[in-house]
Amino acid sequence: MKTPQFYTRVKKALSIYSDRVSAFHPNARLYLLSVVLTGAALGVYRLLFNFYVLSLGYDEALLGTLITTSSLTALIAALPMGYLVDILGQKLAMIFGSLSVIVAIAVMVLFPSAGVFIAMSVVLGLGQSLNGVAMGPFLMENSGEKERTYLFSFASGLTMASGFIGNWIGGYLPTWMAGVQGGSPTNPLAYGWSLGVIAIAASAGILPLLFLRPGQLSGEQRSMFAPISFFAKNTRLLGRLILPMLIVSLGAGLIMPFMNVFYRQVYHQPDPVIGSMFAWGSLAMGIGLLLAPPLADRFGKIQVVVVTQALSIPFLFLMGFSPAYFLSAAAYYV
Repeated sequence: MKTPQFYTRVKKALSIYSDRVSAFHPNARLYLLSVVLTGAALGVYRLLFNFYVLSLGYDEALLGTLITTSSLTALIAALPMGYLVDILGQKLAMIFGSLSVIVAIAVMVLFPSAGVFIAMSVVLGLGQSLNGVAMGPFLMENSGEKERTYLFSFASGLTMASGFIGNWIGGYLPTWMAGVQGGSPTNPLAYGWSLGVIAIAASAGILPLLFLRPGQLSGEQRSMFAPISFFAKNTRLLGRLILPMLIVSLGAGLIMPFMNVFYRQVYHQPDPVIGSMFAWGSLAMGIGLLLAPPLADRFGKIQVVVVTQALSIPFLFLMGFSPAYFLSAAAYYV
């Protein structure tokens, strides 16, 4: 039976959470709206693009090449993009980054070939790098110490939660497109039309960015949020933060981009089932990210990160080696 103290703690936690969220800067709110619109569209892209490439007759080796190309480009370009963000400003950097991603998707749909896919993967990586480098300083600049952890968590949580909508729609979109065309939901045209619709829909995510206002910080204050300057002054600290993230990202990069293909080929699941599974997984991750700030306040940031990442390791093994689909899907949710 729940005690009065329990309800008091829950009420206090909700009150603190509401207070932190209400403190978000108008610029931060516009960015979060952009995150929702873009996240839903890119959720569809991440679900369907691998299927689109395979439907054209290419193999998994090309998929690996494309993912490696975009990821490696984003990594190599991170430092130059830091300089570019300092020159353009965060608003223009995020707009150009989003446009690059949209153009890359559209060109891959209009001119489907291995060479175009590789070239546009470079453009995609550049856009993602520009967005990623601009995002952190932007959120830092448009938040105070009190609500900063909540804003970062909210941005990540909304990205995953909007992916719930994108993945769910993505699972059914090829079937809807095939119904219009009178063809199969697994043919290249159905996937191509679906990705084309998503490229158009992703453009809506740019609109909130157009209304961002310049920050009110002085030049000296703004310099602390400049990626290059901050890195130069805090190389050792950032190295300690980046190394664990690099190791985790390497592992995730070997697995997560191919999960849709894995469930299609190993467990023979159709697009709607895979899309629904990814949708609920995104929603679960979004909820987890929204719960992260109060948990970090209660138990400590480092402790929460270490415990959650350690707990994920056995479920990664179960996800890949489970003899039954439902066990693998359950591990994916966890």
